[in-house]
Amino acid sequence: MMNFIVIWKPIIEILILWSVIYHIMLFFEGTRAIQVLRGIIILLLAFFLFQRLGLQVLDWLLTKLLGISVIAILIIFHPEIRQGLARLGRRHILFTAPLREEELDLMLKQISEATENLSQNKTGALIAIEKNVPLAGYIDSGVFIDARLSSDLIENIFTPNSMLHDGGLIIQHGRIIAAGCIFPLTENHDLSRIYGTRHRAALGLSEETDAVIIVVSEERRDISLVYRGKLYRDLAREDMFSKVKEIIKLKKDDA
Repeated sequence: MMNFIVIWKPIIEILILWSVIYHIMLFFEGTRAIQVLRGIIILLLAFFLFQRLGLQVLDWLLTKLLGISVIAILIIFHPEIRQGLARLGRRHILFTAPLREEELDLMLKQISEATENLSQNKTGALIAIEKNVPLAGYIDSGVFIDARLSSDLIENIFTPNSMLHDGGLIIQHGRIIAAGCIFPLTENHDLSRIYGTRHRAALGLSEETDAVIIVVSEERRDISLVYRGKLYRDLAREDMFSKVKEIIKLKKDDA
């Protein structure tokens, strides 16, 4: 019995530690705090290394820094922590199978039809399609919908003077999950002044996530695609359809 405990004790400890780290990562997924979390992990590794090497001055400095960091994180990332707590109780889609070919084609057909109609009517739109990086933090900033995707619903959401038309619409797993969402604006100061808030928000979101973002300009009546900080402007309906499909089908390592 004693030998059994000795053998399994380290395994149980590793499993518990892995579970804690995993849930911490889930807690902060889709927020800017995940980047800070990676930095803290690097600091912890450096802390253990300094202890092993007996570097007492660096060990002391890093110990004080980590103590201050905990308080700073609680203050700076209060909104993310609150959102993370709110999401813990409603995490029902952790392992969802990717869309089948026909489902993806149907989704893109509805989106392309809606964006084309919106551009013809000089109505602006901002649509983000979730890929590998969860958009949970941005979903919480808008109105939760969770409805079947259709071109009519997209057009209604972006109808001028509606309560949701100014924000971004998020598509997750082939469904309209939220609308009226707030996306971060890009910090790229070299961007031409011809681009308004929608394009800057699309670029900002693409710099923090791997979402595929579609922008309809109400002034120029053109359709643009934004991915990984790159802007593909003035796309025809067929070009947008094929480009979005190509990006979504990219594997995570190739994106």
